[in-house]
Amino acid sequence: MTKNTEITRLTPRGNMDILSQLEVAQLMRRSVADGLYETFRRCSLAVLNVDSKTDDAREVLRQYSDFEIRVVQQERGIKLEIENAPESAFVDGKVMTGIQEQLFAVLRDVSYVKNKIASNKIFDVDTSDGITNVVFHILRNARVLIPETEPNLVVCWGGHSIARSEYDYCKEVGYQLGLRSLNICTGCGPGAMKAPMKGAAIGHNKQRIRQGRYVGLTEPGIIAAESPNPIVNELVILPDIEKRLEAFVRAGHGIIVFPGGVGTAEEILFLLGILLNPDNHQVPFPLILSGPESSREYFRQIDDFIKLTLGKQAQEYYSIIIDDPTKVAHEIAAGLESVRNFRRQHSDAYYFNWILNIDHQFQKPFEPSHVNVESLAISRDQPTHLLAADLRRVFSAIVAGNVKAEGIQRIEQNGPFKIHGEAGIMQSLDALLHGFVEQSRMKVPGKTYTPCYTLQKQ
Repeated sequence: MTKNTEITRLTPRGNMDILSQLEVAQLMRRSVADGLYETFRRCSLAVLNVDSKTDDAREVLRQYSDFEIRVVQQERGIKLEIENAPESAFVDGKVMTGIQEQLFAVLRDVSYVKNKIASNKIFDVDTSDGITNVVFHILRNARVLIPETEPNLVVCWGGHSIARSEYDYCKEVGYQLGLRSLNICTGCGPGAMKAPMKGAAIGHNKQRIRQGRYVGLTEPGIIAAESPNPIVNELVILPDIEKRLEAFVRAGHGIIVFPGGVGTAEEILFLLGILLNPDNHQVPFPLILSGPESSREYFRQIDDFIKLTLGKQAQEYYSIIIDDPTKVAHEIAAGLESVRNFRRQHSDAYYFNWILNIDHQFQKPFEPSHVNVESLAISRDQPTHLLAADLRRVFSAIVAGNVKAEGIQRIEQNGPFKIHGEAGIMQSLDALLHGFVEQSRMKVPGKTYTPCYTLQKQ
């Protein structure tokens, strides 16, 4: 760990409007009750901490406890002033251009959510439509939603810590997508989030596409554990994991899932739960699970778990393609054409999937406390799409206990999360999680994994 102790001043870059004096004053106040500055500081540190070798958010914050970032108001606008930032963000004493753009994206989003969303009564976050409108406005403010464009944004999900063979495979798939003029959206971090962007950048360059889009969607709780990679040229900070997940399915046109861990399983269950809603039966949403031959067992375990918990109907919403990047690109491209035709027939926007019905159970922020986790009813007695919502919450809690600062602290103070559920589901979940541990998918390689959960059969 090395730091750049010099005070560095940065001028605005990227898609950010000017800030008012009031907004600047809010960011300069270090009120614990308000929390705005600390959110801004943590997200900014994550952006600067490029190529981090740890996925422990608390460890990152400890290592850079003396990191400072200040918003400096000037007559001609604002500047950012940073001190004791990670040296990895600098090249010959200057912060990389891509990282500068991402820093101002952080400033734009945390300020916008605080001043235009949180305090605005027009957004009723107790309703499904209200939450969807929050997601729309955040994405629109970030200029991610571009009218008059064909459906070509492919979301790529996968783990931040994957084997080299898996990374190379994800990169090759991205390359095939780039050759077909498709853009990439990921969770913005390393591993399976960085690789397809890197591959697509090469494909775009060969096709002389100068405006390739590499969209990264994240949220304050996970960003420190999955620092954005500098390839991302459109970074958006959503307020919480649920709005982040909704942003993926509203802005994206198809999804490819690469090998990952509990976070990837959470994403799969979120999407399947939405697609299983009877209201969405006719809505096309191409979904492909893919990886190299070495990940065949991983996807078999995922497939088996889905079959047991959500049933054969859920399996019909995705295909599994092993070790064939070209086929993946062909199939996702064909799927995007069906999306285009459907939205045209139903007068739905290409740039935002308004017609998709997302149940409020998938939108309400879930606080992964011990009480909330223990109260989850994991049973097949409830409607399938609602079971998917609760299973998604289980995986969200494990992610929090593994890598999020607040989650790690809760585990240290109160012990592992207690997850109760139907015996068959708990047995299958135990096998799936055990497989993740054996394959080093719970933490970055080289670290011994201590489970942050216990499974209890009912």
